[in-house]
Amino acid sequence: MARRAGRTYLVKEEQGLHLLSILVLAGLVSAVAGGSPPPDLIGPDKAYLKSVVVFQCKSPGSPAPIAFELLKDGSPVKTRVVPDNDQEAVFRLKISETSEGSYQCRVTTGGTINHSGMIHLQVIILVSGAHVTSDPQPPVLYEGSRLTLSCDVRAGSHLSYTWFHNRQEVTSLPTSPLNPRLLLGNTLIVENVTAEHAGNYYCIARTMLMDRRFSSSSEVNIKVKAHLSVPQISFTISKEGSSYRCNVTCRSSRGTPPVTFRLLLDNVEVGSEVSGESLVAWFPVPVVPGQDMGVLLCRVENDAQLLTSEPLTLEVVPVGGSVTVDIEYLYRFDSKMSAARLQCHLSFGTFPSFSWSLNGSLLFGCCEGSTSHALADAGRTLLLAEITPENSGYYRCRTKDSYDNASAWVESEPVLVQITEVTMATIEVIAIVFCCFLMLTLAGGVACVTRMLRNPRECVQSSQQPEPRDPQLHIWERRFSDNFCIIRPPLPLSEVTSGTALKRLDSCSADNDVSCVDSDLQNQTLEITI
Repeated sequence: MARRAGRTYLVKEEQGLHLLSILVLAGLVSAVAGGSPPPDLIGPDKAYLKSVVVFQCKSPGSPAPIAFELLKDGSPVKTRVVPDNDQEAVFRLKISETSEGSYQCRVTTGGTINHSGMIHLQVIILVSGAHVTSDPQPPVLYEGSRLTLSCDVRAGSHLSYTWFHNRQEVTSLPTSPLNPRLLLGNTLIVENVTAEHAGNYYCIARTMLMDRRFSSSSEVNIKVKAHLSVPQISFTISKEGSSYRCNVTCRSSRGTPPVTFRLLLDNVEVGSEVSGESLVAWFPVPVVPGQDMGVLLCRVENDAQLLTSEPLTLEVVPVGGSVTVDIEYLYRFDSKMSAARLQCHLSFGTFPSFSWSLNGSLLFGCCEGSTSHALADAGRTLLLAEITPENSGYYRCRTKDSYDNASAWVESEPVLVQITEVTMATIEVIAIVFCCFLMLTLAGGVACVTRMLRNPRECVQSSQQPEPRDPQLHIWERRFSDNFCIIRPPLPLSEVTSGTALKRLDSCSADNDVSCVDSDLQNQTLEITI
């Protein structure tokens, strides 16, 4: 027991010595650290380009000599050794574009190296020379294309950008004049441009640090072209001396000039025209009335599209055949006649000219300035706003070729236009007539049924002896005759005139036998009325 106690005491004593050594070492380290605290670095965190800044490094309590180093991103920039008791160093730097970074002071004294905290220096380059570049270039594009605008500067750092479209700021709000669009750094992107995206654009670049100086670009005009529509083709005709000429028109309803129109006759180009301000072109083509001159095609093209019209046959048919007039009366809500519409129809003719007459006199020759009538559909339709005794009478329509004043008129038969006392059936009148018809139908049906029930039964007896029958069949015939009337079929005319059939009917009626049927009628079908 004594040995074990002695060993335990020695182990505890050794542990105590080790703990004391650790505490002494820690005290020495603390004393050394307390004797040389880390240095302090003082300097700016922002500086303009080409300016001079001062960094001051202090290390109080450090024994001389002291070596001061100014580090940028871990690499020495400047070094200064202080031999005397001066415990600080001053470093002057001229700021360039590469001066931006993290600065730190390193102090070496008596074999001990200490580092100060870090200062991040930002180099401010004043913004200047803002301008807009576009993609595509030049800034002309078609609807549905992609537009990319960049706000570039000649010099500047730490910048923010603001875009303007037609002097209105472009923002990320849904109410922005550009939508859809993407603002990314100094870039403005517009997907699927439309005509609304055309206009003037400019940007403003601002310095976000210090005094927030800015530079504004000049305006760039963006042009958005509309896609061309399929061209339409038509023609008119005129007479020049003894010959005729067609004026063919090619027209696109949508697109952006300049465009080129080409006219083809039977797939052979007969004319072309560049239209710089409009979407229409005209081409003269000689023609002979009454002859098929071929098939016309119109083509329109620009730097992105080539479109062709539907084919059109170049044929001028002279006016001919018969002329007729259709008349349609118009009624007011109270079923009174209020107006009339007359339409002139002709058998054939490509370019007809119409004229109307009333009672043998030209309509507009005798009714100049009247408001009771009007023409529509190039004179083909005559509208009478009201029908009065003054404009009642016989109307005629006549027509001829509009391109030839020497052509003969083709005139229609006269049609009479006058006030008529025609009362149109209203819904109430139709309902009353229908109810009366229904009542008469019911009354007739009841009368027919009553008369049928009151008529005596008629049977026909046969002069020959009936063949033996089944008793059950005889009973069934009796029941059938009690409820139904057997009507004989019509007799032949010869028997009716001879009187034989009448005698046989009288004999059957006297015997009152339902089985009395003439032998000549047994094989005939009987008509049964229920």
